[in-house]
Amino acid sequence: MEQKPENTRLFGLIGKNIGYSFSKKYFTDKFEKEGLLNCSYENFDLQIITQFPGIIRNNPLLKGLNVTIPYKEKIIPYLEQLSKKAAKIGAVNCIKITKKGKLKGYNTDYYGFKKSLQPLLQPHHKKALILGTGGASKAVAYALEELGILYTFVSRSKKENALDYKYINATTFDNFQIVINCTPLGTFPNLEECPPIPYDFFTEEHIAFDLIYNPEETTFLKKAKAKNAQTKNGYEMLVLQAEKGWKIWNE
Repeated sequence: MEQKPENTRLFGLIGKNIGYSFSKKYFTDKFEKEGLLNCSYENFDLQIITQFPGIIRNNPLLKGLNVTIPYKEKIIPYLEQLSKKAAKIGAVNCIKITKKGKLKGYNTDYYGFKKSLQPLLQPHHKKALILGTGGASKAVAYALEELGILYTFVSRSKKENALDYKYINATTFDNFQIVINCTPLGTFPNLEECPPIPYDFFTEEHIAFDLIYNPEETTFLKKAKAKNAQTKNGYEMLVLQAEKGWKIWNE
């Protein structure tokens, strides 16, 4: 293993099957562009969350981590502190390793999503459907609350506070003007996949927002666009949450 100089600052991403990850390329390019020669970014692919303490133990130069699917909720018991917002949301996508070696969890997803959705909003956008119930959907829900937009979760499995996909119909689309895909359906390489909703009911009054950024236009977005809905992918959200994380790591 190559020896890194003492003042090297290491950052990274933990997740499962993350070879495709946005973060590594984004931060590596950023460090190069900004001449941050003592910073590097690595992917830590974990098959199970119990491997996490080993990552911290074996990488004493680590200063900060991003967290992605499927560990945004499972990571919480391993952290010593949570920011107020991360505690409220119940999901973490950013960890700061303090000077004393303590692990503090933050959520920057909600910030990235909120800032990315805001420019699309018009007065009639009052209610949102959140497709999926994982860690990312919790951050989206929190952002919608801050924006004063009511929301309902949609889930494949029977859940107390969620609508079943099979009950979504024309009336649902009349009532909900924003539809947000927080599922991994349609992510590269499974480009044909999309959430099972009746796309014919999208109109130009609707916003279709997909947290996925690869491909740039998912089947979900294509089908919504065909009905003249406003569409947006997750790229800007990712950039915004990454920069927010960078700020936290350097505070």
